[in-house]
Amino acid sequence: MNQRSPQRDEKPFDPRDEIIEHLPSLRAFAMSLTRNPSAADDLVHDTIVKAWSKFNLYKPGTNLRAWLLTILRNTYYSGRRKQAREVSDTDGAMTERLASKPDHDGRLALADLASAFARLPAEQREVLVLVGAMGFSIEEAAQTCGCAPGTVKSRANRGRRALADLLGLNEGEGMDLTENTTLAVISAQAVAG
Repeated sequence: MNQRSPQRDEKPFDPRDEIIEHLPSLRAFAMSLTRNPSAADDLVHDTIVKAWSKFNLYKPGTNLRAWLLTILRNTYYSGRRKQAREVSDTDGAMTERLASKPDHDGRLALADLASAFARLPAEQREVLVLVGAMGFSIEEAAQTCGCAPGTVKSRANRGRRALADLLGLNEGEGMDLTENTTLAVISAQAVAG
């Protein structure tokens, strides 16, 4: 009997070393499923990545090629099921309806509002902040400012109209903002009291 004993620098057998031998079989099977060379290559690639990451599940001594082909087949059919649930949007119509404005538009509008707000008289700014941004009632704002509730309403209405003029907004037109406090400051409902 001529059995060699493993030498110290000889590494133990690793079934992962055999994967390269099975690439032609994987590629042929992938081509039979996809009928597209590019899709077949992608499928083989996905199979190898999955097999490599799950190699702890492979039982040494079993048929590695069969294990790899099973992974390839399952990957292919999982992808097909996923595609069946997806909506085709080749012309982008669905995506266009789902799109939202970029955040920077709101920041630009907020910068415009801040600039216009700074140009208001102090009494109007004060009332708009108390009633609109902080949620005070007209009476609470009047008490805080030391004036009559009618004065608060008048200042708030004049301030709101001045802001709309400075921002170039027409009657009933709102700003394209999403931040609730900012909307409250320029909202007519905030000062209707």
